Amino acid sequence: MTHAPHPAPTGAAAPSARHRRVRAARRPLIAGLAATGALVGAWYATAGAATTAAPNLAVTTTAVSLPAKFPYLSAGYNNTREWTRTATSVAPNGTLRVAWPASDGVHVTPLTAAGKRSGADTVVKGTKEVGGLVAHNNGFALLTRVADTNKWKETAAAIVRYTGAKKTWSTKLTGTASHDTAPLLDGQLTWNGTKYGAYFVVHGAGGFADGHFGDKLSYVGADGARLGGGWSWGCSHNEGIALHAEKTGAFTSLCFDDWRSGLFVSTGIGAPDNAPVVQREQCWAGYCGGTFASRTGDLVKSSTGRYATAFASRGAASAAKNPDDTSGRGWTVKPRTSTHQVAVAFLKNRSSGPGKAIHLTSAKGTEHVNVRLAPYGKDRLLLSWESLKNAKCASGTCTGTFTGTHLRLIDWNGKFQSADKVVAARMSGDIAVQKDGTLTWAYVPVTPSYASTLTGASPTSTTLRIARLKP
Repeated sequence: MTHAPHPAPTGAAAPSARHRRVRAARRPLIAGLAATGALVGAWYATAGAATTAAPNLAVTTTAVSLPAKFPYLSAGYNNTREWTRTATSVAPNGTLRVAWPASDGVHVTPLTAAGKRSGADTVVKGTKEVGGLVAHNNGFALLTRVADTNKWKETAAAIVRYTGAKKTWSTKLTGTASHDTAPLLDGQLTWNGTKYGAYFVVHGAGGFADGHFGDKLSYVGADGARLGGGWSWGCSHNEGIALHAEKTGAFTSLCFDDWRSGLFVSTGIGAPDNAPVVQREQCWAGYCGGTFASRTGDLVKSSTGRYATAFASRGAASAAKNPDDTSGRGWTVKPRTSTHQVAVAFLKNRSSGPGKAIHLTSAKGTEHVNVRLAPYGKDRLLLSWESLKNAKCASGTCTGTFTGTHLRLIDWNGKFQSADKVVAARMSGDIAVQKDGTLTWAYVPVTPSYASTLTGASPTSTTLRIARLKP
């Protein structure tokens, strides 16, 4: 289904100011929305106490040397420090692949099921950004950005398929005919055994959405042919994307929409105005405050068809339609806290919203970032986040002293099922779930620092560690 377009709002900022997405330091465009330390209130939901029979949650790691430098940090809103995304994916035969960007293109590193290098990297030349990875027995498919010709001189979104070390096809998902570009993806790529679903950010280049930012969901067959379904324009701006492949029907999707201010179920919607609300958050001009880690989220499906997602949240002390936006779509949200807390939300099915999100932390002076979620065994979920004490916040972003990467188990009601454990491993991208339930991911073995913003070039590493956690 194609989403109804967003017409340019009257009484609101023009596209060049309101819907041109820039990752530089910016001030809020709507007066009175800045968060302050006074906006700290009681949570509307809390988690239960940890169980006494807590598992060990022992993470083991293996070092993998890289043939090129990996710039492992990226600048987010207000130049906040974020991990540059890596993507780890498991093939049906149990082997693994990890994608990471370098100056010569995106590298895809082959690994054994135990997380050890099994061959040379495949370098996908002329590509930028890891937007998603699907490992196959005979190769992989990568969602990335490639060169393009358009009015903005920006890149195009593309899925590139490799068989062995050979490129077998490449399919562009944006272009002149569709009046869109992809200067960044913040994307997800999933596969249901017969088709790929690619969900990513787009920039209007002509047509009704010229100069605006939205999102796009495209389906592509195993042979690289574009398929029907999805949409050409959706949440706007989209500041966080999650996608889950389904055997039939539309793939389940979530988006953080800054116009409507919050997290929404975007699956199959005819227009973002109709999307079920998961959680209202303060968002403005392409900012939702690091809610999904690096703007890509985890969406886990249970055996009974429910879904879970986790994110960093400041909550909503109040939420109302913005009277200055005569389109009727804009919302103004006053945050409940100045710092972000760990939140989890559950969906009963692919197309309906939940009740209120469950906030699992409430430390007023602690910022929580890089919130991740993965299935753990048959009936539990692994929750991970990084904490920053003595947080100092301005315009919705915070700096602070890193105090650890946390792991904790919850059940499908949001109740804690283990004690909080601080580990040396980091989570900096997509997590692969192997056949035996082992969780595997890649990260750079450095001690994080969030004491200041990221200015200038990212530091680099020539080593990844492959982390494994077996339930």
